[in-house]
Amino acid sequence: MAVFACAGCGAELTAPVTEAALPPHAHRHGGDRYLPPLLEPGTFAVDPEPSERPWRPWAAVTAAEAAAQGVYAPVQGLWSGPGGAVLLAPGDSRGTVLLPGECEGCCAAAGGPNLACQRCGRTVGSRIDDCYRWQQVWLHPRAVRRLPIEGPARPAGDGWAVPPLPPVEPDGWWSDRWRAAVGTALAEVLAASGGEPVAVAPGLLTETFGRTLHRLLPAGPPARALRLAGPGLAPVPPTDLALVPRHPWTGAAWQPPAGPVTVPLDAGVWAYLAFPPPRLTTRLPAGEERDDPLPPHPYRLFEPAPDLLLHRLARLPAVRRPWLRAIYDRLGNRDHQGTPEDIR
Repeated sequence: MAVFACAGCGAELTAPVTEAALPPHAHRHGGDRYLPPLLEPGTFAVDPEPSERPWRPWAAVTAAEAAAQGVYAPVQGLWSGPGGAVLLAPGDSRGTVLLPGECEGCCAAAGGPNLACQRCGRTVGSRIDDCYRWQQVWLHPRAVRRLPIEGPARPAGDGWAVPPLPPVEPDGWWSDRWRAAVGTALAEVLAASGGEPVAVAPGLLTETFGRTLHRLLPAGPPARALRLAGPGLAPVPPTDLALVPRHPWTGAAWQPPAGPVTVPLDAGVWAYLAFPPPRLTTRLPAGEERDDPLPPHPYRLFEPAPDLLLHRLARLPAVRRPWLRAIYDRLGNRDHQGTPEDIR
């Protein structure tokens, strides 16, 4: 457990918080008009990627500099400041004030250096609460200090028991967390496929992963199958690709005893795929009448988040292989990016 304090005057800027894994939708834009907090109250996460100025366009970055930051394909540009920005739920911030001149957005604050220490006025982070954005606070790594305090480092248990995350929101839209988690995992599935067809079991796994793999990989007999592996499931053959849960505290992927190539997936999404709830039916026994609501049904086909698919692909060394770079370039083309023909 820790609190974060201003590096200038030492004032505490957060409530006591425990560390959690950075969620796959941490930098996701989009979704419903107003979104809830990005993190659970009482937790924080650290983004290892550089996120502070100066920002340099891709044309000003050498291949060696990009590789040193873990980027292996062209992107718009790279931040050159340190990594380690701290993500919080807005309700866990303390002793901060907004800088009105830095809060430009559509409906509210859209980020940028708009959060200052109330005691000394030092800029310490960013508050984001604009429409189509997850509610979040980011503390700049050079502006704060982490202070350990007494208290449990983790909740009780091993952390693997997480509730399944439904794929469809009550209003009929696909969950934005699902789109983000699948988009990130799809990049690693593509890299692990070796450019060969991958078989996917029918059902929700095909709806979320299979359509995109079918469109981006060549046709032909599948060389591998994409399966689920993890706590409570049977072992997966070593020749296959295994979708495994990411630990919600550490972000580490669950590791099978031996065998398949593993692809980490958000634990709540994985839990729903691995242990789906019983399907509701509208058929009732004779003589019984009820007015139960129908299960949520999406308005359209599933589309993984294209920005996060590209983001993760650019950070996989395998993207330097010609066949995967061709897929990356196709998805990154503005005439194609995000269209159903490419990513469904």
